[in-house]
Amino acid sequence: MKLLFLNPNSTVAMTESVVTTARAVLPEAEILGWTNSDGPPAIQGPEDGDAALLGLLALLPKAQEAGVEVIVIACFDDTGLEELRAKAHCPVIGIGQAAYHMALLMGQSYGVVTTMAGSVPVIEGNIERLGFEGACLGVVPSNIPVLDVEEGRPDVLEKLSDEIRTMGARGAGSVILGCAGMTTHHAALSLSTGVTLIDGVRAATVLAEALVRMGRSSL
Repeated sequence: MKLLFLNPNSTVAMTESVVTTARAVLPEAEILGWTNSDGPPAIQGPEDGDAALLGLLALLPKAQEAGVEVIVIACFDDTGLEELRAKAHCPVIGIGQAAYHMALLMGQSYGVVTTMAGSVPVIEGNIERLGFEGACLGVVPSNIPVLDVEEGRPDVLEKLSDEIRTMGARGAGSVILGCAGMTTHHAALSLSTGVTLIDGVRAATVLAEALVRMGRSSL
């Protein structure tokens, strides 16, 4: 089984964090992580997403040559999801999309804690387009830049914990971590908040495995 996690931004450290998580979840698979060197350093709104698209599309032939069975977009905005899905040789899913599916499969209302306010309209649009808005209690920005989230200083983790606890107090059965850079901090944030957290990287890994298995069973 060969899965590709495709990072739309140009920050290699984020790609490495995502791949580390995915390999821990699914050690028996071959997990690839590619960084879009033509993208912005972080995706923090629609302009950044637009700037990343051409670089992502340019990686599709390489993915086909590598025999990738599922491509996972490793950005919570699901940057380029529809465009890549239309052109790729294999299924393409996003970590945001996977997280919403997981929240609904768990049968709970959910909230999203993300990074900057500029990403909120993109995320809300994705939720509505996928038909998941009925269970969503809201998308809340922490107003912490993506790369600061990735770094995970103590003050950053405390701010994220505060937002997560607030969302939990509003009645969210689960809180989705709305940034790929939060994947490294899943355990720490779970411990500090006591809230059920859904990490899109973990969700996408298990759903990608299911897609491969379903595809093979139909042969």
